Amino acid sequence: MDIWLIVCLILSFLITFLIIPLWIKKTRDVGLVEEDWQKIDKPKVSEAGGLIVLIGFLVSVFFYVAIKTFVYKTQSDILDIFAICLSVLIVSMIGFTDDILTWKKGFRQWVKPVLTIFASLPLIIINIGQSTVNIPFIGNVNFGLFYPLLLIPLGVVGASNGFNILAGYNGLETGMGIIILGFLGFVSFLNGQTWLTVIALCAVFSLIAFLIFNKNPAKVFGGDVLTYFIGGLIACLAIAGNMEKIALILFIPYFIEIILKARSKFQAYSMGIPQPDGTIEKRYEKIYGLEHFFISFLKKIKPSHKVYERDVVWSISIMEILIVFIIILFV
Repeated sequence: MDIWLIVCLILSFLITFLIIPLWIKKTRDVGLVEEDWQKIDKPKVSEAGGLIVLIGFLVSVFFYVAIKTFVYKTQSDILDIFAICLSVLIVSMIGFTDDILTWKKGFRQWVKPVLTIFASLPLIIINIGQSTVNIPFIGNVNFGLFYPLLLIPLGVVGASNGFNILAGYNGLETGMGIIILGFLGFVSFLNGQTWLTVIALCAVFSLIAFLIFNKNPAKVFGGDVLTYFIGGLIACLAIAGNMEKIALILFIPYFIEIILKARSKFQAYSMGIPQPDGTIEKRYEKIYGLEHFFISFLKKIKPSHKVYERDVVWSISIMEILIVFIIILFV
């Protein structure tokens, strides 16, 4: 890899790594904190750290654009890059608004999907991607004008809001984002779309830096700004790289989560019940989420019969990694 591209990734990591401690201190000073309900003493944890991940990502991508322009003397794909950045920025700000301006109550459930439609406009305007989509079990389908007018907004709305549904455990959203975006970047590289690979890796390196502070026990939460950033970027990469089929398969855990949560009419909480010894217990008798399933499953198979928050996070992450290997082998 060119040394300048390595610099982009290092820049993404360092910006997030260096600014997050300042963000943690500032949010504690102003009271922008949330209780960690997975811990028995419910410590106060800084909120909305995903904003710093977004900043690290955008600065590194803009640096990449500058390198393309002034070093490589090319402006190929720059319009697409700026459209993706604008789309991700819009969807992230929707999450940030929910975290900051109304963080006590948040938006009503129907408001955020409606607002995220606007995040798809930059992609629609430049007609990014290809109208022929490979759909699982069906094959190639040419959607024509319906692709930019219907499928692009549907993809952005679905991915950004869908990614938000499997969250709430220290490091879970960040780890899943690293796996999914990292794999989409890998597929882009195999397809010869190195510009998409760089965009994906800029996000991955920013997330890796954030994970240092977000892993259990978390010093900072990502908030909706993080989940909407990751989900929105997944949609952008899938659309721009014609990887919709792969993205849908990668979202299998989220589809399962939606189905399980629907059993409770989306009223059940994902969190477990923290115990004095640091373990967590299942909150409900029935299974209303993948988190509940893995708490129950791990409690049965572990010799100690003790389940910790990190066990659930690792289990869901391993599930996603297995899906990645299935895609590599069979798709």
